[in-house]
Amino acid sequence: MPATPAWPPKSAPRLFVPDELGMGRTFALEGPHAHYLGKVMRVREGDVVILCDDITGEWAAQVGQVGKHRVDVTVAEQLRPRENVPDLWLCPALLKKDRFDMVLEKATELGAARIQPLVTRRCVADKLNLERARAITTEAAEQCARTALPQLAEPLKLDALLTSWPESRALFFADENGGEPASSTFAQHKGPAAILIGPEGGFDEAERAAIRAHPAARAITLGTRILRGETAAIAALGVWMATAGDW
Repeated sequence: MPATPAWPPKSAPRLFVPDELGMGRTFALEGPHAHYLGKVMRVREGDVVILCDDITGEWAAQVGQVGKHRVDVTVAEQLRPRENVPDLWLCPALLKKDRFDMVLEKATELGAARIQPLVTRRCVADKLNLERARAITTEAAEQCARTALPQLAEPLKLDALLTSWPESRALFFADENGGEPASSTFAQHKGPAAILIGPEGGFDEAERAAIRAHPAARAITLGTRILRGETAAIAALGVWMATAGDW
């Protein structure tokens, strides 16, 4: 007997939409979503697309009429509820645009619950286009089949972050001057956590002293090699997910 085709097809386009989804709901996708489905993916009436709303989860929807500037879809079946990602924040110092884009993308793919950009004294940038940053994290979530978007916060200065830090959340601080091994330290911790990553050139001495003096902070090391900011963020997230996360 011939094999039953997978449903929905693995090749079905995947999109996050701003509206809450529900069984049988019909609505129109316009703007960039319509362009992507109609012009890039060339969907036709009867095709299946996968939609997520960051509220209820992931749904299969059937394509109806396809126009020049809109694509009608009808929600047909819930595939997965919105996932519960590990309660881990990534707090990376701002980097050059292309390198920070990588941090945003990989933090999303690796499963960070929240991304809190930082401004420190040695940062080469002090601003972040949040709309553009959210587009990067949304596209990464679509690519990796994540059903919950990471929270993305406005950049904070380091002193403001430390002053407002929640008491119950551990703050693992990647210190180029050394600390406890990351993997064993992560494995021993239970509960909410965050990873603090410095800029190119690292934290200055006053910043390092302020972080080390914070009651929630624990210095960790990511090895003997000097890592770029984006490499350190990706490596630390990977180690945490493998030892204390959901891998």
